[in-house]
Amino acid sequence: MRSGKMARQRNHARAEKHMPSLSLRVNLDPDGRIGPGKIELLEQIAAFGSISAAARKMDMSYKRAWDLVEEMNRMFGKPVVSAQTGGRRGGGAQLTQVGLAVVSRFRAIERAAESAAKQHMAALQAEIAAA
Repeated sequence: MRSGKMARQRNHARAEKHMPSLSLRVNLDPDGRIGPGKIELLEQIAAFGSISAAARKMDMSYKRAWDLVEEMNRMFGKPVVSAQTGGRRGGGAQLTQVGLAVVSRFRAIERAAESAAKQHMAALQAEIAAA
């Protein structure tokens, strides 16, 4: 009996540490998708006004960040980021109207999905805790 109770306590503790979560990716075409990483990159660019600063914040190389921006530009057929090259005063970057809309729409889809899944996620958590 005692070992059963201890096992349930361990499972409960493990379940509390590892709550189910929802991660969303939107497939735009066979070769293009957008998910939390690209959206975070756009949000960091908006926050810092710089692709390089956003890349540093995300522990990503500048080249990787720039490649992702270029990929999103191709996917949407319009620039998502407007970048000015560096110089004496340094460069800068900001989201275009398309970039702002992409972030806003993705976050709205994410909120809707989380809301729709909330009851099911709680039931899944209860199943894990009861195991």
